[in-house]
Amino acid sequence: MAEPKRTPLFDLHRELGARMVDFVGWEMPVQYPQGVLQEHLWCRAEAGLFDVSHMGQVHILNGDAPAALERLVPGNIVGLAPGQARYTILTDDAGGILDDLIVTRTEAGLFAVVNAGCRDADIAHLRAALEPICRVAELTDRALLALQGPAAVTVLTRLAPACAGLRFMQSAEMPVDGIPCRVSRLGYTGEDGFEISLPADDASRLARTLLAVPEVRPIGLGARDSLRLEAGLCLYGHDIDRTTTPVEAGLAWTIAKRRREEGGFPGAATILAQLRDGPPRRLVGLRPEGRAPAREHTEIQDRHGRRIGAVTSGGFGPTVGAPIAMGYVEPAHAAPGTPVQLVVRGKPLPAKVVELPFVPHRYQR
Repeated sequence: MAEPKRTPLFDLHRELGARMVDFVGWEMPVQYPQGVLQEHLWCRAEAGLFDVSHMGQVHILNGDAPAALERLVPGNIVGLAPGQARYTILTDDAGGILDDLIVTRTEAGLFAVVNAGCRDADIAHLRAALEPICRVAELTDRALLALQGPAAVTVLTRLAPACAGLRFMQSAEMPVDGIPCRVSRLGYTGEDGFEISLPADDASRLARTLLAVPEVRPIGLGARDSLRLEAGLCLYGHDIDRTTTPVEAGLAWTIAKRRREEGGFPGAATILAQLRDGPPRRLVGLRPEGRAPAREHTEIQDRHGRRIGAVTSGGFGPTVGAPIAMGYVEPAHAAPGTPVQLVVRGKPLPAKVVELPFVPHRYQR
């Protein structure tokens, strides 16, 4: 088995006392000494710094990159203005989700960030479909930091005054403490915040500068997962994968009106039929009664004990102060307020379907 890869911040994580784990082939911090609960609550109240350098960063250059990428995704990429970012999905011919990604229009083409677990497959997929008309360049010499939380804009403005002018899903190149960076106002916590793409050699210095500020603490993968779950954000390989379609996953909003009319993306026949007729199942939020969390693969039943679906993500929501979960159910049971049962340790426990997200988003639109 191959040794896990390490990000440019590996030594800093060890210095900070992080507990490291193998995450999709990368040695990553799951938590720091303060623990997942405190990290989660700190990010909701102040600002948390995440190392997300394991994510794949890609430039798509030459040719008509936006039109070319639209052959692979159902989003409106051609309509992006320079500096505008968009969440979209790589689909397969059956309408399944190969990955979700953020695509930004740049002066030279497109900048995309893909999930770490799909990184190699995504880049191979992009190259096979887009080259040689476009050039797909993996940015292996870049790191990626995420600064998330209500204090993020105040902290980052001290080092990069221009970041305050960005709104949600906007991106620009700017110096941050003298380091040339691409700063994007977005993130994976439901909070206001930024992702900062920068040269790998400068990552440790900038991370240390940010962590020296009283409002900022390091946050590991454990709190990253609980934060995104409270925000109702899907995790690839759990809530979405090749067996789920964007319509089933509640991601129909990513399919632009023009794309619905024109089609022309992988799996369009299946996806457009589900938009018209409804999907065979839907992703929903779940609130178990009591304190027992329902984990991934927990069976979801109707009130009579018939299986109607399964949990895809679940745990304790520190901000909510109670267990929360997401999962797929038959459409007849997807309405908020619908009573269901979750089979935890062989025992059916009462729960109900609720609207997502569990915690309101605080993006600066």
